[in-house]
Amino acid sequence: MRFLHSGDWQLGMTRSVLGDEAQARFADARIAAVRRLGELAREQRCDFALVCGDVFESSQIERRTLARALEAIASIPVPVYLLPGNHDPLDAASVYRSAAFRDAAPEHVHVLDDARPRAVAPGVELVGAPWLSRRPARNPALDTLDSLAPAGPLRILAAHGGVDALTPDRRDASLLPLAPIERAIAQERIHYAALGDRHSLTPVGGTGRIWYAGAPEPTDFDEREPGHALVVELDRAGVRAEPHRVGCWRFARCEPITLDTPVDLDALADRLFDYDAKERTVLRLELRGALDLHGGARLEAILDRARDLFAGLDVRDAELRIAAGGDDLAGLSLAGFAARATARLADEARGGGPEAGAARDALALLVRLAAAPEATR
Repeated sequence: MRFLHSGDWQLGMTRSVLGDEAQARFADARIAAVRRLGELAREQRCDFALVCGDVFESSQIERRTLARALEAIASIPVPVYLLPGNHDPLDAASVYRSAAFRDAAPEHVHVLDDARPRAVAPGVELVGAPWLSRRPARNPALDTLDSLAPAGPLRILAAHGGVDALTPDRRDASLLPLAPIERAIAQERIHYAALGDRHSLTPVGGTGRIWYAGAPEPTDFDEREPGHALVVELDRAGVRAEPHRVGCWRFARCEPITLDTPVDLDALADRLFDYDAKERTVLRLELRGALDLHGGARLEAILDRARDLFAGLDVRDAELRIAAGGDDLAGLSLAGFAARATARLADEARGGGPEAGAARDALALLVRLAAAPEATR
């Protein structure tokens, strides 16, 4: 028996680092990933597909997004089981209880709305642990595991949430302890634990029977192996979980980059513009060092070009200092009032008062405008 294990689609997600154009493409990519999962299920001859929580970003999903999502899910050629997670819990306002969902959901889509075992293939049961609220007193999977006796059929647990062995914040009441899952496997109350919530493809423990499939498209910079789904083959002899790449986007971040010289700026430009698939890449830059105003103008020109090419650019520059150097203002050929005003700005920029930052920005803009034709390369 073979099934598709996925999770954390978070359809309807928005990211502040994306502009309107990129956000629209990001949303389209997440819908397209659902269709690719359907193609994967067909190619791998899966018996069903399982989505372990956070199918939707929230229960307040736009009607249009919900309609497009359900149409994409309809293209999956096998039964689809959806587990409510912390983003889309099965509470009174749940998207799964809405008329928009009920009226448009395909017949082969099933919400795991309780913990009863369901026959999903000959000799195979699926048991869910749906979240009934965003902040439960404890992880719902614990109650599900407590209710299970040793199984005759092969049994799959669908659960959502962090596992204590991987998550450092032990104060989180919704964490799922690893020990009860491994104990249930040893006692043959379950034979595979399909987990959601962690967006990175991750095996858990040492049994080979506990996995996070990760998110089919990335959502943030701290995800190590997003963009995958698992095809799981389960029988009495054991489990084989095979990762398949389905994602197209990436969130990337560079190690801190020091900018002190024109050579450093050349290296930054080379690094940025050598990226492939920039239109599907969200990049975080951490910049530090010290540049004069001409260097700052060149940096802004490089970043402006990068913003036009990348899907998103998140620049962290709190440790980068840009200040007027001795040669910055000499070549501006200013006279009269303009020269006096520039000199005053330079004095303020060298100070430590509240106006220093604004003065540096004004001087940088002045130098940049004067050097505009030669700032980029």
